[in-house]
Amino acid sequence: GKVKVGLILPLTAEGQGAVVGNSLKNAAEMALAEFPNADLTLLVKDDRGTPDGARAAAQEALSEGAELIVGPLFAPSVQAVGQVARGANKPVIAFSSDSNVASRGVYLLSFPPENDVNRVIGYAAQQGRKSFAALVPDTAYGKVVEAAFQQAVADRGVRVAAIERFSSDPAAMKAAIQRLMPSLGQADALFVPAAADTMATLGQLLQEAGYNPAKVKPLGTGVWNDAGIARVAGIQGGWFASPDTAGFNAFAGRYQQRFNTSPTRTATLAYDAVSLAAALARTQGSQRFSESVLSNASGFAGADGVFRFRPDGQVERGLAVLELRNGQIVTINAAPRDLGPRSQ
Repeated sequence: GKVKVGLILPLTAEGQGAVVGNSLKNAAEMALAEFPNADLTLLVKDDRGTPDGARAAAQEALSEGAELIVGPLFAPSVQAVGQVARGANKPVIAFSSDSNVASRGVYLLSFPPENDVNRVIGYAAQQGRKSFAALVPDTAYGKVVEAAFQQAVADRGVRVAAIERFSSDPAAMKAAIQRLMPSLGQADALFVPAAADTMATLGQLLQEAGYNPAKVKPLGTGVWNDAGIARVAGIQGGWFASPDTAGFNAFAGRYQQRFNTSPTRTATLAYDAVSLAAALARTQGSQRFSESVLSNASGFAGADGVFRFRPDGQVERGLAVLELRNGQIVTINAAPRDLGPRSQ
């Protein structure tokens, strides 16, 4: 194919990075194979999981004629590639979920937690919940979701009843819950964006402290999309937002057949980025990777549902709302088929 696209991934990075990187590479190649007569060539580069490696990979891809760079994965590498690409006036579609590394021309195709928070708070407010408490892990992830929580609550004109932070030590969790309990009398929702490893302990401590999930609706993020979370008694009836799982399951089945192994959860990102590049190369002529095309408000349909890029590089996704019900995860509000007008 004559349209060249650089693909920069941590193929030989330390630890888990290389596993994810190779899964993304497989998915990118699968997208190309599945797209009928794709007019695209992928220039695959290894960034070794470092910013220096990523910078060199970007320079190499651009010197070989890349019109678009897909990847890298890690936030520091995205910053390095963004600088090189901006100098050459070429766009980047990267896979970091750290919204700080998005910018004009550096689009993040990922699962930013801000999207999950916005969707579940919006849905809860629509369902008549007016006063939101939060119990947030004292981690980098916790800081991001707490800021998103405050923003989402303010945008909906509902109120924050209280926010408490907890560290992973059970005694500290218990103390945070004790501090929170007096405010829960006034609240009708409790945002607890904790992953499966801490949620079991947290759920038990909440129950012991007298928390009633039937009165104060538990709310979470995509980290709740886990069988371990679904079994936690203290948060049954809880709601969270996540991409519709049907798309990933269909993708994973085809990936398994082709590569005889399971994809990592984020592999769809490379699949969608390359499918999008192939579609734009076919339909948009010389404007194919321009800002107006990449950030067009109607967005694109991907394996994980509909998504669009904002001009500032952030991604907005159409997410489903799911409920924890008797140890199962059920969809209660389907992901939208289109994203509607842009909010400012």
